Amino acid sequence: MFRPDVAPGIHQIDHAGVNCYLVEDGGRLLLVDAGLPAGWKAIVGALRRLGRRPGELEAVVLTHGHFDHIGTVARIQRDFGLPVHVSPGDTYIAAHPYRYQHEKNRLSYPVKYPRSIPVLAKMALAGALNVRGVSGLQPLSTEQASSLPGQPQLVPTPGHTAGHCALHFPGRDTVISGDALVTLDPYTGQSGPQTVSAAATGNSRQAVASLEALAATGAQVLLPGHGLPFTGGAAAAAEQARQRGTT
Repeated sequence: MFRPDVAPGIHQIDHAGVNCYLVEDGGRLLLVDAGLPAGWKAIVGALRRLGRRPGELEAVVLTHGHFDHIGTVARIQRDFGLPVHVSPGDTYIAAHPYRYQHEKNRLSYPVKYPRSIPVLAKMALAGALNVRGVSGLQPLSTEQASSLPGQPQLVPTPGHTAGHCALHFPGRDTVISGDALVTLDPYTGQSGPQTVSAAATGNSRQAVASLEALAATGAQVLLPGHGLPFTGGAAAAAEQARQRGTT
């Protein structure tokens, strides 16, 4: 699903329960996160609706290196030679998409949380079990981020992964939180502001601590890696996630 202007000049692409975002900055164009392999058609379709083409993308930024956020990176690199930026802490995960730290056994979650089954099934059909590792990624730094379209400020939010980073767009009163804070957890099927369950989080205690960094942005709009935008303020979203705890 394409949701245009979820924030000024920022457009959400929701495919198989995974979000990525197009950021427009005059004639410049940035893709934040890259979804699952079958999400490529949704990305191209969104670009066409904006009157743009994939070759007009200037760069791709990954909030983290999990398989469901790098699914189209190999194709983007091959077909367009675009620079793809990720925190150095997540380059290993991006190269080995299924070797990531998680605190609890993922296989038990569909049994305990049956509402997750439709979400996980859609992700599987979109290629979640067949994501290629990627290399040749460029390190994402504060200076590098500020030079990209939209001039985002880098917000380190470790916990879900060691190198997870959110992107704050102060002039647009918006933060793209990635999986540091979501409004849909694919592993439980539960909605509302929350951290991702321990089935896919390396350090839940650190993930909860990182909510403070999101709250400190003061952004009114929070755009998560999974689920609908939250427009009640990043601080309120962080507090709800904190009170909810981890699963």
